[in-house]
Parts: sequence; structure tokens; C-alpha cells
Amino acid sequence: MPYGLVVRFTARDAAAAAALDQLAAEALGGIKAAEPGTLVYVNHLPVDEPAVRVFYELYEDREAFLYHEEQPYVQRFLAEREQYLISTEVTFLDEVAGKRPLSARERY
Repeated sequence: MPYGLVVRFTARDAAAAAALDQLAAEALGGIKAAEPGTLVYVNHLPVDEPAVRVFYELYEDREAFLYHEEQPYVQRFLAEREQYLISTEVTFLDEVAGKRPLSARERY
């Protein structure tokens, strides 16, 4: 069953938000290269909230999420992000219904 989360980060200021964006971009390279079970990983900038970032992540299943969390580039992101933030809110999501990208298993 697909597994997702939404994370809302509030940075100290616009400069800290930009640094967080750079840190996320570095992790994204590893995610794209080595995580077929990560279906969606998007960093959003809410309108009129320059210090806020909202990440939407969708995984093939909980195991794919756990694999993601173990990767060294994700561990680096998790360790270094705190220096830029004043708050973090995480909501974990179980899919009920919807349209989403096909998982690797569904493509073959």
C-alpha cells in the first residue's frame, strides 16, 4: 500500500530557507538515482510564505520509506536541516484513494 507524508518546515528567515532548499536539492540527486520506491518527492514554496517549505513525499510502501530514511544523503539532510529551522510539522499518510504514478511493481 502506498505510504506518504507531508512535512512543513518553517525556516528562521529567507536565507535559511534558501540554504534548506540547497540541502534538499543535494539529497534529491541521491533520491532520483537510487530510490525506485520513492514515487514523489517534491519541495513546495507556499505562496506568500517565503520562509516556509512544504515537502510532499509518496513511497511505494512503508518499506520504501524506511529504505529512503536509511540512505546517507537523507541522513545528512536530517542532521543538517535543524540549523535552518524554527519548526517542523510532519503528517504521515495512508492512501485511501486517488490517482498517483505507477509503482515499479505495477509497471512490470
